[in-house]
Amino acid sequence: MYPDTLRYSKDHEWVRVEGDVCVIGITHYAQDELGEVVFVEVPEPGQEFDAHEEIGTIESVKAVAEVFTPVTGEIVEVNAALADSPELINQDPHGEGWLVKVRFSSQGDLDGLMDSAAYEKFLEDGE
Repeated sequence: MYPDTLRYSKDHEWVRVEGDVCVIGITHYAQDELGEVVFVEVPEPGQEFDAHEEIGTIESVKAVAEVFTPVTGEIVEVNAALADSPELINQDPHGEGWLVKVRFSSQGDLDGLMDSAAYEKFLEDGE
């Protein structure tokens, strides 16, 4: 359910490291809790954020949820497909439903993230 190639935050975001860039999205658990996603708002490339800072929102038919970046860095790309197809987050949260790519500035930010086994235990323990 939760790919071993990703790292996970307690805020239910995932991170895939690609060199000096982190691809960030929300987990299957998060999208399942939200329900049908109808709108996504993320920052423009070039904006910089600190780890744990809000970088956008995801709106579903039943709630609006904030999205936080697990890493400090600069937004270098956003998933433009979400503008027309926000449901990609529900259909493929750990793949095509990614939100942003961040050029991260601190390897230490990654150290605080969980691997898939730890994240699954975190969910079992009632987050």
